[in-house]
Amino acid sequence: MALSTAFTTLFGVRHPIAVAPMGGSAGGALAAAVSRGGGLGLLGGANGDRDWLARELPIVAECAKPWGVGFLSWAAGVEAVEQALEHNPAAVMLSFGDPRPFVELVRDAGAALIIQVTDLEEAREAVDLGADVIVAQGTESGGHGARQGRSTLPFVPIVVDLAAPVPVLAAGGIADGRGVAAALALGAAGALIGTRFQATTEALVDPSISQAIVRGRGQDTERSRVLDIARGSRWPSKYTARTLGHPYLDQWRDREVELAADAGAQQAYQAGVARGELPPLPIWAGEALDLVTDLPPAADLVAALAAQAEQALARAGRQ
Repeated sequence: MALSTAFTTLFGVRHPIAVAPMGGSAGGALAAAVSRGGGLGLLGGANGDRDWLARELPIVAECAKPWGVGFLSWAAGVEAVEQALEHNPAAVMLSFGDPRPFVELVRDAGAALIIQVTDLEEAREAVDLGADVIVAQGTESGGHGARQGRSTLPFVPIVVDLAAPVPVLAAGGIADGRGVAAALALGAAGALIGTRFQATTEALVDPSISQAIVRGRGQDTERSRVLDIARGSRWPSKYTARTLGHPYLDQWRDREVELAADAGAQQAYQAGVARGELPPLPIWAGEALDLVTDLPPAADLVAALAAQAEQALARAGRQ
């Protein structure tokens, strides 16, 4: 028995599961595999690299199932969103920053508008903008999120109540079917899952990263701006990033202001990467890392998550 929700009805998908549009990892093959598996595959358009989009968009567009694309509102340009819309995605997801420059563009193309929110102010704005789906992201999530956000368990039902009847997806700390079931129990219409899908055969990550995710534990992650500052990233200071451990985190923990003022330290980071002494990229990973123990095909993972969610809800109903 498939789990039918407002989300599955809106997109005509079998399962209330979407892959987070992780920049650099959620390429065309991963998004297509999730869609073929019955979820909603979201391509990680991130800051709108036109060459990357030109390579990956045709891959997911050929899957013959509903799919979408996600962008960073603070970084992507209108031209990149227009490029994606030429391939007729079912949805465009906007995260982190002001989505208003893109809203009418998405609507005029006939795509559903998904807006990810990390606090109640952003949630109210998403409702006011007429989002078709709202993603409520808790601080357990891997990658970027609110510096002063709330954890998923209390945040999701508050957004569900605020946004009703707009369907809400829960995000952050969900890596198995029990987490999907919990999201549904909180009133969400489904789950947006990131870290778990980085450890799949289709993810666009170096094997060392997927293996680090499989070996890692939730207590090995921490949220910080250190690596964004060291990398010279333009991420707004409102958003920190949850990653696995890194030598620069150990060296500069709780010293973000000092690091930002130390050009030599930032140059040393780049030099360390060039020499191979530092990882070329942070390993974005969420707190549910302990539940990631293998590297399955993404379509199989979608089916497994959905089956586990149904079983968890059935067990809860018998208790």
